[in-house]
Amino acid sequence: MSEKILLVLNTDPPPRLGRLTGRTRIVHTDASSLAEHLPHADVLLVWDFTSRAVRDAWPGEGPRPRWVHTASAGVDHLMCPELAASDTLVTNARGVFDQPIAEYVAALVLTWAKDLPRTEELQRAHEWRHRETQRVAGTRAVVVGSGPIGQAIAGTLGALGITAALVGRTPRSGIHGPDDLDRLLSRADWVIAAAPLTETTYGMFDARRFGIMQPSARFINVGRGPLVVEDALVEALSRKWIAGAALDVFDREPLPPDDSLWDVPGLVVSPHMSGDTVGWRDELGAQFVELYELWEAGKPLPNVVDKKRGYVPGH
Repeated sequence: MSEKILLVLNTDPPPRLGRLTGRTRIVHTDASSLAEHLPHADVLLVWDFTSRAVRDAWPGEGPRPRWVHTASAGVDHLMCPELAASDTLVTNARGVFDQPIAEYVAALVLTWAKDLPRTEELQRAHEWRHRETQRVAGTRAVVVGSGPIGQAIAGTLGALGITAALVGRTPRSGIHGPDDLDRLLSRADWVIAAAPLTETTYGMFDARRFGIMQPSARFINVGRGPLVVEDALVEALSRKWIAGAALDVFDREPLPPDDSLWDVPGLVVSPHMSGDTVGWRDELGAQFVELYELWEAGKPLPNVVDKKRGYVPGH
């Protein structure tokens, strides 16, 4: 049996793949040499999930990896027409980020409801100012994206007494369809975008959608940056169409220091960190090793992406 070649697209630090040492040849590469190595690899691990190098380097009709795994939930950074049309299997890191992202969303909701930023400001000013804060139990949330991350968000908010409606690609038991979205938005206190980036979700949160929301509503995007028309969000905040927003993902990442989004009143900016908790890289590495051992044994893999839809179906 010929030695398998595992190609890893990474920047520092590389993944921990100790159990595979001696069983497969591991080759590390960066964007500049990816195209050179791809035709010789059996498996590609996209560890640098911020890179779009796979789109440019994919060999098309030539020799190519039989399996591509990305250490991320989203796959839009690597999907190109040639990869989508090929027989190469694509998997993602579904399951690693679900609960951390849900906790991050819940933290934002509680921070806003309990006016914690203002409390810190007043403390620094040594000013005693009693205020009333919002009770989250009994409020309503809309979570757009019914996959594992969206379900974890809905469950965590539900534990706080928030009624959370899930919206997915197609309506089914416990899941609203796209036709219900506008109605749900008009009644929601919290709107959370956690959908994959597809042709139908690109730019879905635009001026019209922000205009539908209540003036007291707050918006959070932990999905993909292009789900949101950023200029429309800035307008919605400046015109007080909504009460506040938080973005953890952006059209351009990293967000340039001179980008105007940093200074928009009412907007919380975080650097794509909602799912990244202590030990997350080790967890991603361990997940890949488990998948690799299944693949090596010829067994079916979980987390297989529908390359036409751009996500793992079934949720």
